[in-house]
Amino acid sequence: MKRELVLITGMAGSGKSIALHALEDAGYYCVDNLPPELLIPFVQLEDRKQSTKVAIAMDVRSANALHTVPAQLDELRKQDVNVRLLFLDAGSDTLLRRFSETRRNHPLSHASADGSQSALDLINAIELERQLLADLREESHIIDTSQLRATKLQSYIHDLVTAASSQLTLMFESFAFKRGIPVHADFVFDVRMLPNPHYEADLRQQSGRDAAVADWLKLHQPILAMEKQIADFLDQWLPALKQDHRSYVTVAIGCTGGQHRSVYLVEQLHQRFARDWVSLKRHRELDPA
Repeated sequence: MKRELVLITGMAGSGKSIALHALEDAGYYCVDNLPPELLIPFVQLEDRKQSTKVAIAMDVRSANALHTVPAQLDELRKQDVNVRLLFLDAGSDTLLRRFSETRRNHPLSHASADGSQSALDLINAIELERQLLADLREESHIIDTSQLRATKLQSYIHDLVTAASSQLTLMFESFAFKRGIPVHADFVFDVRMLPNPHYEADLRQQSGRDAAVADWLKLHQPILAMEKQIADFLDQWLPALKQDHRSYVTVAIGCTGGQHRSVYLVEQLHQRFARDWVSLKRHRELDPA
């Protein structure tokens, strides 16, 4: 059985501990805050123990050695280890609120004697952390946890790591522009110009997953044209992305409310590409928390 390593990095307060617990539930041997210098020795040790699925979390507390991680991961790939990199992120406003609510100190902040920290100090620490983690973020699959509850993040992590690891995994995600663009998306398609079922009284409360909405949308040529153009784009470029050793590609499709058009297109594209690729789907505004 091929060995698997999931490396989780990301912003403090973005949910790395939750993600690690989800991986533990999925059968991974998990270690939090492993020093980067021990990455290869640890994986080799677990291999001798016949642990085929390992998950490791690293954060900015190891900043001085994080620059060594990409080369170590390349070395592990040469040793036939399937490596997946997940980077958990969230908006600075969200991180600021989470630290304020939990009264935790950021690992890069300067806490006062009573354990508190100023908002300015916290903002500066978050921005410094972004700079220190920028290189790892660039190489990872990014998960934006700004609008994810813990249970939804656990479910998302489980779906990602249980998908077949031998090839690129496609994630199709619908979203509402009024709630912001997913920061983790590799490609974003805006479909707000397409015919909108929202203005049909009988369809307004339904979603793009409902047959009546799907039947209505299929009657409109612009919808069919958009679906074909997105599919043609992916057909052309997915082989190149796979050759570039990408583990995940997120295709985000957005409309105004994230309920009808984007949901329908995600459903159709997921069904189409599942024939040839590992394909997952999410509906950010519809999926239960």
